[in-house]
Amino acid sequence: MKLDDKGILVVLSGPSGVGKGTIRKALFEMEGHDLIYSVSMTTRKMRLGEVEGKDYFFVSREEFEEKIKNGEMLEYAEFVGNYYGTPLKYVKEQLNEGHEVVLEIEIQGATQVKSKMPHAVFIFIAPPSLKALHDRLTSRGTESEELIQKRFDKALNEMHMAYMYDYIVVNDDVHNAAEKIMTIIKAEHARTERTIHGYEKLLEVE
Repeated sequence: MKLDDKGILVVLSGPSGVGKGTIRKALFEMEGHDLIYSVSMTTRKMRLGEVEGKDYFFVSREEFEEKIKNGEMLEYAEFVGNYYGTPLKYVKEQLNEGHEVVLEIEIQGATQVKSKMPHAVFIFIAPPSLKALHDRLTSRGTESEELIQKRFDKALNEMHMAYMYDYIVVNDDVHNAAEKIMTIIKAEHARTERTIHGYEKLLEVE
């Protein structure tokens, strides 16, 4: 008997270059999961090959700002003149249908989510070492040394934010990290605060 009907919001976060996207991809490639990747909303123009509602929800700047004003965004940020964020309605709909909703976001966004949905599961993705993190940032080969150092300094500061999260998963091996996250999700479904109402119904005398 399943004691909880709702899905769990899983927030994957961590410093730039730690491999969040790679882990998320490995997580979704695992068999038998019921994960939904949360589709973000943006004000930037749709690119060739992108699909509305699959890659992003594309809206005007005015519409996005109206949603911010009305509290309809779970988290958002402005980057290079465009807004990016997570629609609250979409997330709640998926959770109510029993899906696990995965957010892969920056630490700033995770802080916003925590203030609005504190019962979500927050997982901090950490590098196996600072050298490994620096090597990953350098391996992109598309940025100047100055920009790489700025990214590394920012990532170093973000590493100190790990205490805010429920779990820390070290990305020493992508598939190993993905398996740990899946184990966390399964364990969270047995957490007392998520199952107690279903358990009390189980005890009711018919």
